[in-house]
Amino acid sequence: MTTAVTLGVEEEFLLLDRRTALPAPRVDRLQAAAESEPGLRRGEVDTELLQAMAEVATPVCSQLDEVAAHLTRFRAAVGAAARRVDCRLAATGGAPLVAEVAVPVTGTQRYRELRADAARLADEQLICGMHIHVAVPDRQAGAAALGRLRPWLPVLVALGANSPFWDGRDTGFASWRTVVFGRWPVSGSPPFFADATHYEERVAALLATGVVRDRHQLYWHARLSDDYPTLEVRAPDVQLDVGSAVTLAGIARGLVVTALREGRRGARPLDPPASILQASGWHAARHGLDGDLVDPRTEKPAPAADVVAGLLDHITPALKELGDADRVTDGAHRLLTEGTGAARQRSALARGGTEALLDLLAPEPSGAGGGQP
Repeated sequence: MTTAVTLGVEEEFLLLDRRTALPAPRVDRLQAAAESEPGLRRGEVDTELLQAMAEVATPVCSQLDEVAAHLTRFRAAVGAAARRVDCRLAATGGAPLVAEVAVPVTGTQRYRELRADAARLADEQLICGMHIHVAVPDRQAGAAALGRLRPWLPVLVALGANSPFWDGRDTGFASWRTVVFGRWPVSGSPPFFADATHYEERVAALLATGVVRDRHQLYWHARLSDDYPTLEVRAPDVQLDVGSAVTLAGIARGLVVTALREGRRGARPLDPPASILQASGWHAARHGLDGDLVDPRTEKPAPAADVVAGLLDHITPALKELGDADRVTDGAHRLLTEGTGAARQRSALARGGTEALLDLLAPEPSGAGGGQP
């Protein structure tokens, strides 16, 4: 079993007012409250574009057990800090309710420039994802691996779909976050990259247009990180529960390890046309695991369970090397049988209305009751 391929996970959360369930711009107060939480280290709660959002990131991990432990710690401690500022920490890819007045951006120059560039689109970034960083030997290997795993990214969109509601309505999509992100100039599945030179040429050309301010605005479903020696998979919504998040992290690592191995062997990669991947990603965001997905091996529709089985077959040798095979396979089957976050959100709303939905996506910390803290 290899332990050489490390990973880390970032999760974004919404802050919802405990009374109105509207996004609450209190991230500064949350960060201050987090400093008093024994389960958090200084600086572990970070800001995002809008002040009603918070982000956490695990340290570098070797095993999925470590990822699970850190994500569990974050959700408990940040959830407790959120309650102290009269908020609920919501693990959903999109805000179920939106106020008439826009949530202000976080006060950094970069975020103010994004707001000036994108106007209302920035106001509508009340969306939360999970980003999985998987270590790569160097940018040459990472760029080649990115080209090889891209056909499977729409399947990760489907598995990770957890944003069906927006502005008080059911969008009809399993991942509305994917649709919102698709409005940015550079988004969706990345182009095929043969190597690092090719990657840098494409990035330089995009930056030269002046439309994209910096490399951090390359909102592809996967990209090379400019901050860490990793390949960053960004396709899934933030997950309702730690178990689902760990499953997706394991799948992402399996895809990267498989792609690295194929690159070393010189195996011929799958390279569907960009138009096929765009259609596949849209369909995955629309339906999640309900119905068909586009199989990247055939570019034809197939039952979602069959496409997920094909993905697992593709990465099983890597999962076995990493010691993740049983855990990831069981987790993927659980998503197929019990439903994605989107399906579970819809079920909760149908079963118990808004309160049941909020209890699912923003559970109160253990021992917390209603009313003023």
